[in-house]
Amino acid sequence: MNVDRRNFLKGAGVAIALPLLESMPTLRAAQKAAKSAGPVKRFVCLSNNYGIYKKGFFPAAAGTDYALPPTLKPLERHRRDFTVFSNLDHGNTGGHQGVPVLLSGVRPHLATGFPEGNLSLDQKMAEHVGAATRFPSLTVRVNESNLISFTRAGVQVPAIDLRQTYRALFLEEPAAAKAKQRQQFKLHGSILDVVLEQAKTLKDQLGKQDQHKFEEYLDSVRSLEKKIVQQEPWVDRPKPKTDHPEPPQGKGTAADLKAMMELIALAIQTDSTRAITLSSGFVNGDFGLNGGYHGFSHHGNRDSHTSALMKIEANMTTQMAHLLDLLKAQPDHVNGGTLLDHTMVFFGCGMATGTHSTKNLPLLLAGGGFKHGESKIYPEEDAQRVPAANLLLSMLQNFGVEADRFGTSSGTLTGLERKS
Repeated sequence: MNVDRRNFLKGAGVAIALPLLESMPTLRAAQKAAKSAGPVKRFVCLSNNYGIYKKGFFPAAAGTDYALPPTLKPLERHRRDFTVFSNLDHGNTGGHQGVPVLLSGVRPHLATGFPEGNLSLDQKMAEHVGAATRFPSLTVRVNESNLISFTRAGVQVPAIDLRQTYRALFLEEPAAAKAKQRQQFKLHGSILDVVLEQAKTLKDQLGKQDQHKFEEYLDSVRSLEKKIVQQEPWVDRPKPKTDHPEPPQGKGTAADLKAMMELIALAIQTDSTRAITLSSGFVNGDFGLNGGYHGFSHHGNRDSHTSALMKIEANMTTQMAHLLDLLKAQPDHVNGGTLLDHTMVFFGCGMATGTHSTKNLPLLLAGGGFKHGESKIYPEEDAQRVPAANLLLSMLQNFGVEADRFGTSSGTLTGLERKS
């Protein structure tokens, strides 16, 4: 008997895509599945546009007894739960062009030279998660910021703001909107069927070089088809409930950044997604400061500017500490322990400083089951430098993805141990 390909895949999607909520009778089955498949891992990336004032961020010494610099002071209560890295970067990516490279290590115009292009870490993880959550990934923002998430096809993933994030997570779509979504899925699926059928005939007529390029095109079509199959069953599944009130329309303020941290924690807690990327900036007027973040970042060692930077950037780590508080306070009902034990929270930027340097990126990793509590200082000499992509690969493997290379990595990061 012939089984319709799309219906079969849809059935498989339903079987593996149940949300892991305490109130649901499927939780016990999910716990059993998690034990056999390995722990459920999550990833959160917190980034900004302009790097970090390095004198406020980098510890002077390596080891566990290092003195916390001013920008890291808000994280003091979590110092055994994070690691700060010195002298890791993606090479000379060039000023602001380095910002979107943070999670891939690959500049977009060089992407064709890499097996997975400039696919970002969160989107690689999203491919691994597939239909297991309502959103394979979430890309969010609290103001206008450069985006750091890229699909396998090199497309930049758009970000949603504070209110859009809340509504995506918790508000049900009207019946008419759901009907429209179902119709769109059906239409797109039919179009892709026609494209793939015609492609079989066309491919046989191409030369070897063109066949290789055409296969890359077909991969992107198949990827889109897979996403449709994964997303379609979620249209009619109820979203989780929350007592958390809908936030007002965000303006990109310090208060909005804190509110977004709370939504991120809720997204992880309800297993709505397992990969979240946040890009944030600074609103003129916060902390009583008059001036833009970009202007302050070109500080020229002026006290007025460097003190402003440390206020702005200490707020980022303050809100990161708030997120760690929330994750540490929630038990992980699938894996055991707390949500932080199985959630990597990565803080950093693809540009090191406001002087457009991309050498020695400000990078910090918390949680996720790693043995933390250290300042790790890697070789500064060019001949011995360790790629930041080695850290990306270590996180990817921790997430459960079988990979021996990612972007510009030369291996995993030595010295980043997992808890026994």
